[in-house]
Amino acid sequence: MPQSTGFKEILAQTGFQTQEALVWTKQNAKSLFIGIPKEVSMQERRVSLTPSAVGLLVRNGHQVLIETGAGNGAKFTDNQYSDAGGQISYTTEEVFKSDVILKVQPLTDSEFEYLNNGSTVISALNMPRMTKEYFEKLNRKKITGLCYEYIEDNIGGMPIIRAMSEIAGSTVMLIAAECLSSANNGMGVILGGITGVPPTKVVILGAGTVSEYTARIAIGLGADLKVFDKDIYKLQRLKYSVGQNIYTCIIDSNILTQAISEADVVIGALRSEDGFTPCIVTEEMVSIMKPDSVIIDVCIDQGGCFETSEMTTHDNPIYRKHDVIHYCVPNIPSRVAHTATQALSNIFTSFLLKTGKTGGIEEAIFANKSFMKGVYTYKGSLTNANIAKKFGMNYKDLSLLSAARF
Repeated sequence: MPQSTGFKEILAQTGFQTQEALVWTKQNAKSLFIGIPKEVSMQERRVSLTPSAVGLLVRNGHQVLIETGAGNGAKFTDNQYSDAGGQISYTTEEVFKSDVILKVQPLTDSEFEYLNNGSTVISALNMPRMTKEYFEKLNRKKITGLCYEYIEDNIGGMPIIRAMSEIAGSTVMLIAAECLSSANNGMGVILGGITGVPPTKVVILGAGTVSEYTARIAIGLGADLKVFDKDIYKLQRLKYSVGQNIYTCIIDSNILTQAISEADVVIGALRSEDGFTPCIVTEEMVSIMKPDSVIIDVCIDQGGCFETSEMTTHDNPIYRKHDVIHYCVPNIPSRVAHTATQALSNIFTSFLLKTGKTGGIEEAIFANKSFMKGVYTYKGSLTNANIAKKFGMNYKDLSLLSAARF
């Protein structure tokens, strides 16, 4: 037998043997089995994870199953996912056998049929289009449902909503420019202003993230900008964020009607905490707007803030009412699906890695109150009070269930 050199004993005495510490740091970790189906909702081009994010998850011990073609709309190929360590599935049914289903849009009727009892679904909800039956189906299958509109970070912000709002705000002025151009039978004016020509008049309803990014671009182009909101604090915060002494006003005033009647572009970017946007601009107010002026209702997915708003698609995004151009597409970030996917992936990757280290979805829910706020169904019970009130359903307070576990 080879003679011992004593090197191992020296390491033990000096404290350099770290094997036991490595085992301790991994004892609560759990490997996740994540399924990414191809989005089948109309005009949805985004996907939840990029190939590089899949690679990071796989290197951390997780299994990721991607339906073939899931990334095509965002310009990510099956080969890229496969090279990163993901597994490509050629059937939707196989993907839905995963423990965690990561989607962008809510489940469709056909996807419900593939769901395993007791699995977890992470997706958007788009509450104005939800039905009571949707939640009843989830409860019958004991699904744990997480809505990414409700998931918070450690400081109370909503990271996914903010990321998508940044994209929408950065994109909306480009849309307005297209609608105003003569090539699209618009007013034939430039968005902004040039020497010797009065600037375009832009009105923004709401002072949130969408408005902040829209305002930055409008100011940069030289537009005459006015921002309205119900909350004076939000208006103050917007002025601070933009770094400009822009025109701001409270919505509940006669000034709003006059501003809309003179505007070339009106952007609705109001959002409500309960998921339903109040209607601020009446049909009568729209009827006195200038011919060929433009309305862009960014919050159409929450019901819209214009009485004349009707949901449209990327294929047929605009219509006219009272000779005013309306753009009411609900998922504006899907216009730039590659960028939007990268933004979603950044947030989901961090979330999934933390979930694995915590010990799985259930442990993560009860260990993190911010994460808990994203849960709306849990193992057969509705856990969101606003949803329960809307549909007249019973619900269980998840924080009480958390207390009962200890």
